[in-house]
Amino acid sequence: MKITVLDAATLGDDLDLSPLYREGEVTVYRYTPPDKVRERLAGADTVILNKIRIGEEQLPPAGEGPSLICIAATGYDNIDLAACRAHGVAVANVRGYSTDSVAQVTVGLVLSLVCHLPAYCHTVADGTYTQSGTANCLIPAYHELAGMTWGVLGAGKIGARVAGIARAFGCRVLTCRLHPDGESVDLDTLLRSSDILTVHTPLTEQTRGMIGAPQLALMKPGAVLVNMARGAVTDEAAVAQALLSGRLGGLGADVYSTEPLGESHPFFVLRDHPHVCLTPHMSWGAVEARERCLAEMIRNMQAFAAGERRNRLD
Repeated sequence: MKITVLDAATLGDDLDLSPLYREGEVTVYRYTPPDKVRERLAGADTVILNKIRIGEEQLPPAGEGPSLICIAATGYDNIDLAACRAHGVAVANVRGYSTDSVAQVTVGLVLSLVCHLPAYCHTVADGTYTQSGTANCLIPAYHELAGMTWGVLGAGKIGARVAGIARAFGCRVLTCRLHPDGESVDLDTLLRSSDILTVHTPLTEQTRGMIGAPQLALMKPGAVLVNMARGAVTDEAAVAQALLSGRLGGLGADVYSTEPLGESHPFFVLRDHPHVCLTPHMSWGAVEARERCLAEMIRNMQAFAAGERRNRLD
């Protein structure tokens, strides 16, 4: 079996890919530019990718390209599933591998924003604390999480894990699900009630832009918003304006509508803002999570070779 990895750099240079070599002949590319995707798909039996976009233009004629595409992620908004079906290409993702990793970083961003940790660290780093002659510094003021309302938008595995951690801090937790149940609230209630709102919903036509200017206007003045889903779930220009106007008290994000974050992105001017914590789409990538991801992709490949359906999206 010929296995091609299109964007190994996104998996981290420290990830040991040797288990792949036991499955077949492996070709690894650190990155594949858009104009090379079709060429590199041709002749491969299985393709592994993370962020590369695959659509009609990239797919070789049926029989000349891969039989299986393995996505090194749970989200698959970069894959045109209809085009893959038309070309006879199976598609499999990886589920549940990054729950702990993303939940951990989500909470880290919230704690950083609520406790103003960057500001306090800077006070020590720049010598202000040393020169103050005072044993402590309490500016800017911060508040305890206990008693706050923590809203979770998208209560799948990651959202549920974040909700459990929030309860452990003593927060009142509200959840809003794409498919409502008796335990969730509607989006407007979530927005109006939350002191902290973390976003964990997949990007679909239903969720694209679901938090825009009208929704931000419903939020409590000074609320903290942390997006861990996909950048395009929010109207990023409206989010930036809400932060700059003081409507939002804090903004955290690990995902962006264009990645990497470019100079024309609305958040670029916010990157040094004292109430902003922006990370480079790293929350899914704890060492253990990436090792699980690779192992799961190999199981997906083995299942496909055995004629079984596992984690299939097509």
